[in-house]
Amino acid sequence: MNSNISEFKLKVGKKGEIYTTAKLRKILNLKPGSTVVAKVIDEGKVLIEVTPTIEELLKRPKKVKLSVEEIEKLSVEAQKEVGTIE
Repeated sequence: MNSNISEFKLKVGKKGEIYTTAKLRKILNLKPGSTVVAKVIDEGKVLIEVTPTIEELLKRPKKVKLSVEEIEKLSVEAQKEVGTIE
């Protein structure tokens, strides 16, 4: 097993709800109300990804720094591409 992969045994309830472990919730920073996306990647295999909240996304480091002028230029170019302006 890859040392970067953790494995957890989860239970499924009578109504199909999936119960996590406290350790998994801590690792993924899951709190009441958190959302996850489950993707079936192969028969019998599921990938679970945590969906960040808006607040968490806003706290992340910015990837690109653009000036207002650069944004305006990109906006004009995009509008020309789709034909909304000449």
